[in-house]
Amino acid sequence: MLLSIDPEHKGEFERFEELAVGIMSRYGGRLERRISFPPGEDPSRPDELHLVVFPDRETFARYRRDPDLQALADLRAAAIRRTVVWEGGDEPVFGEGVCD
Repeated sequence: MLLSIDPEHKGEFERFEELAVGIMSRYGGRLERRISFPPGEDPSRPDELHLVVFPDRETFARYRRDPDLQALADLRAAAIRRTVVWEGGDEPVFGEGVCD
């Protein structure tokens, strides 16, 4: 997911993320990688890319419906201006016939 964080609410973002990751772990999910981008002149550029992993789509959906996560909605809304989520799955990097 790509995140655009309100620069005036970085503390709230850090708190939200800490709490959300704890809730995520209840569902076997984890924040596998967090990549921060340097500030740029393009206001549409995201601030961070998060690689979040869950066992399957249904588990991710249950996490999103979790009452404790939903209780963080105001904190999230104050800290995050925009979120773009892409769903994907594991694909082998190398396999038979891939490299000659």
